Amino acid sequence: MHWTNLVHWWLTTPTTELIWLSIGLAAQLLFSMRFLLQWIATEKARTSIIPETFWYFSFAGGLMLLAYAIYRADPVFILGQATGLVIYSRNIYFIWLGKRESPTRSGIA
Repeated sequence: MHWTNLVHWWLTTPTTELIWLSIGLAAQLLFSMRFLLQWIATEKARTSIIPETFWYFSFAGGLMLLAYAIYRADPVFILGQATGLVIYSRNIYFIWLGKRESPTRSGIA
């Protein structure tokens, strides 16, 4: 692609489209960060683990990708992201539940 084509595309693309493109790219970045985070944590531990923040990146990226998919009116993408959000939310719920129960368990032991 020539620079003139890129400049022409930039100047002729509506602002709304550029905003949604930015949301989609930011969402993909957040979503990808969870894999980088998981890889680093696994390397440090020298065993396969999934850190808590993996689920927060998954949820934030998934939510933004769902918004992008709804804007694009893509039913396959919408279904995939909505399903993922249920799973991420459930994992975050169990993390929070475990944190609430931990002090009680510590007091009993």
